[in-house]
This record gives sequence, structure tokens and C-alpha cells, in this order.
Amino acid sequence: MAARSNEPSDSAMTTPSPSNIVQTRFKDAFAGTPRLFRAPGRINIIGEHVDYAGGKVMPAAIDFACWVAARPNGQNRLRVISDLGDGELPLDMFERHGDWRDYVAGMAFALRDAGHPVVGHDLAIASDVPMGAGVSSSAALEVAVGLALTGGAVTGKQLAVVAQAAENHYVGMACGIMDQFASACGVEGHALVLDCSSLHARPIAMPDTACFLIVDSGVKHRHTSGGYASRRADCETAAKALGVSLLAEIASVDALAGLSGNPLKRARHVVSEIARTSAAEQALATSDLAHLGQLLNQSHASLSSDMEVSTPEVDRLTAIAQATPGVYGARMMGGGFGGSIIALAAPSAAEAALDAILTTYAQDLGHRPGAFVVRAAAGAGEVL
Repeated sequence: MAARSNEPSDSAMTTPSPSNIVQTRFKDAFAGTPRLFRAPGRINIIGEHVDYAGGKVMPAAIDFACWVAARPNGQNRLRVISDLGDGELPLDMFERHGDWRDYVAGMAFALRDAGHPVVGHDLAIASDVPMGAGVSSSAALEVAVGLALTGGAVTGKQLAVVAQAAENHYVGMACGIMDQFASACGVEGHALVLDCSSLHARPIAMPDTACFLIVDSGVKHRHTSGGYASRRADCETAAKALGVSLLAEIASVDALAGLSGNPLKRARHVVSEIARTSAAEQALATSDLAHLGQLLNQSHASLSSDMEVSTPEVDRLTAIAQATPGVYGARMMGGGFGGSIIALAAPSAAEAALDAILTTYAQDLGHRPGAFVVRAAAGAGEVL
């Protein structure tokens, strides 16, 4: 279970924080005093497109989060005001809209499906998790709403499982559980080594010598368009042909000889990526950042050629980062088809490396993209 969070200081900020925005928004629209919940976005250091195959991943919650102010309203509906729009969502029957409302209402119905009572609430939502950048803004929304609708009674692994079900069954996105798990269960200053088949996780400390840069490619992805789902289907086809339930049961790429076409390529990525994640765990534990960087580079090559979820822009941005002094390695991050890259650097070199990456990539993009340095933060909780 994630520890309860303390609200960050706004003293150094020139604009209102999401926590202040959401409380003001609630006060202006609704009656009464709400409770406040937050759920972070996440990075994934390595282990991409393996969570739904039962493999190991290495995510970390980050210091960007979705905030929800909530109070029961005595009605059988959710009244919502948010960054993305306002709406009233009935709780007698789920209505799919194809937008943010499906994530909010989907959590209510997934909680009910799991046996948790949900009553009508007034909800104000604000987030500083970048959308479409591969840092799981949707998972942060789901987890924060789930906390709010249960008054913090459903947390941790249990909350992650419900949030995944909401996305699978109500949003229509066949995602794995990594994003929701990292948001719900993150540990301050640590990455998580998560076995997605058993949902056993253990924290691993982030060395002070490691710093992660996130750079947005400027290409906004939309997984529900089918690309992600087709990759998952290819992996399921490969597993069936190999006589296993999950590709994580395959120990070596040598066992893939009977496959061909897309199932072969997808399975080759999954099996090799799981091996890279195990190697990365050791590299992080021993602060061998040079080796960890090499593994990130190898991961990107596999995601681009075998899983085929990169784009020309993302490949270009990754190559720029990999060639930048002070960067140990870089790769695309998230489900693919756009979004962000993650680059590993030494803290002393981070600012100069980030500026160099942005300056070079801006020549291709036409403007400097969004970019930020992240730290490993605590998982979701109520803000007291």
C-alpha cells in the first residue's frame, strides 16, 4: 500500500499547482468540503511491451500527478469538472463516449464489478501529467478517481487491478497492468521490479548518480486506434503456437524457431526484453550506468525493428539523445506510436545534455518540444 502523501510546497511556483487548482475548482462548483487524492504518472526504465506477456518491468512513479477533490453528492451520478471538460455521468448504466469520461465512469463500474460499493460523487480533477507523452496520464486519472470514489478504501495492488480492468473493459484499451501498478504502488526514491504474471514487486533504490530525462517527440499517440492491440494479439498468437499461456514462460529466443512473420518478431522482442530487464536490475543495483545505458539502447532497437511501435520522429529523437555527451543511453518509452523517450544521464550532465537534445531536435520539429527531469516519487494516496 502506498503511503499517504504530503502536499508539495508551492513557494517556488509561479503558477498554481494542480492541488490548488483542483480545490479551487471544487469550491467554485460544488458545496461542502472535499477530500483530496493524488496519483502519479510513471516512467518505465526498461521492460516495454512485456507486461501483458507476463514479463518483468521496471517502472517508477514520478513527481507529476493527477489530483482529485471528491465528495459524495447523494445522487446516482458523477458530476465532474476537469481540465478536459465537464460532465454528468450516470451510474445506473455505463455509456461510452470515447474520451476522458470513459476513464472516470469506467472506474466506477469496474469498482462495482469487483464488489466495491460506489455512490454518486462530485469530482474536480486537475493534472500536470503530460498527456500523450508516454508517462501514463490515463493510469494516473484512473487510480486517482478510484481512490476518490472509495474514500481511499481500495489502494495498492487491489486498486491497480481494478484500474486495469476499467481500461480493458470500459475504455476498450487492452493494456497490461504496469502503468496502474506503478501509479498505485510507487515508492519514493525507488524503481519497482514488477513480475507482471504474479504481481510481486519489490523496490530497488535509484542511485544518486542516475538521472532520467523525458523528452516529448511531439507525436501524440492513440493506442485505442488499434496498433497496441494488434501487437498484443501477435504476442498471444505466438504464445499459443508455442504451447504456453504467456510468452514470459519462454526462456530463450532459441525456442522461437517455429514461428514466422509478425508473431516471431513480437515474441523475439518480448523474450529479449525480459532478459534485458533482468540485466538492468543488476546494473541499477550496482550503479553500473554504462551497462544500463547499453541495455536502453538495445531495448529501443528491438522496439523499433521487432515490435515496430516506434516512429521516424521517435527514432530520430532517440538517436540524437544516444549521441549526446553525458547520456548513457536512451529509448522510446510507453506503448509506442509517438510519445516520449527516456534518457539516462548523470545529474551533473543532465541540464547540458537536455539542452543539447532539445536544440538539435528542434531543428527537425520546428520548435523545442516538452521535456523534463523526473525523480522517483511516492505512489497514490490521500493528501491530508
